[in-house]
Amino acid sequence: MPARATTRRRQLGATMRKLRARKGMTLEEAGRLVGVSKATVSRYETQEGPVKWLVVDALCREYGATEAEREAVVALAKDARQQGWWNSFADSIPESMNLLLTLEDEAVREDHFACLYVPGLLQTRAYTEAVQHASEMRLAPEEVDRLVDIRMKRQEILRRPKPPHLWAILDESVIRRVVGSRKVMREQLDHLLAANESPDITLQVLPFAKGAHSAAMGSFVILGGAEPSLDVVYVDIHVGSLFMEKEEELDRYRLAFDYLRAQALDMAASSALIERVREEM
Repeated sequence: MPARATTRRRQLGATMRKLRARKGMTLEEAGRLVGVSKATVSRYETQEGPVKWLVVDALCREYGATEAEREAVVALAKDARQQGWWNSFADSIPESMNLLLTLEDEAVREDHFACLYVPGLLQTRAYTEAVQHASEMRLAPEEVDRLVDIRMKRQEILRRPKPPHLWAILDESVIRRVVGSRKVMREQLDHLLAANESPDITLQVLPFAKGAHSAAMGSFVILGGAEPSLDVVYVDIHVGSLFMEKEEELDRYRLAFDYLRAQALDMAASSALIERVREEM
């Protein structure tokens, strides 16, 4: 049975395809410029198969990638065989989660808009457990524990020496919705207040008083790469997950996030509102 392609390898293939398309170059043209076959370039853009980072580096230069883009893609090529910390869970979690965890592992920033639940990276364990128990899909206790463990493990990226910057905008309904119990929510709100003191986290609340807003379509995450061209939008919908990387899609969600950031309360006012809601619990 062939080895399972790592999510880094899949991300590498998607990125190489995107860079070539941006340059408007055919597979044959790209191969000729770096001295490899059309088939080799095509294979580098698929989800499987070994790659040589020197060829990836050469292709990036021909594609006109920026220095930051080239370094990020070459790093992916060098680590293409490396399995992430979540590999032990890989056979029992959706493919979309594999990709999300890879993108998150490589991200330098994450922009979240949440209109239902607190973003996973900011959830307490008790809150996460309550969310899992609220699902219409009834899971065995050990399965719930496993999913909660994955969520808690994900949060370790925020404790790295150089963590990604997390910018979270929460609809007011998120902090008022009682998930689990009032005790669980008080603990969760305390956690949000502490998070908003971190230099690597920016937390804003979008109050009800602002009325309709630019992201009424739902929650989303912009996972930021070393360069804007490597950004990916992640949207979790009821029937699955969507990953969007086309420039027009990225521009739409970046603009929405900018509008939300402008409409939301500033950090101090957001913390004050969270404190008031906590007192009401």
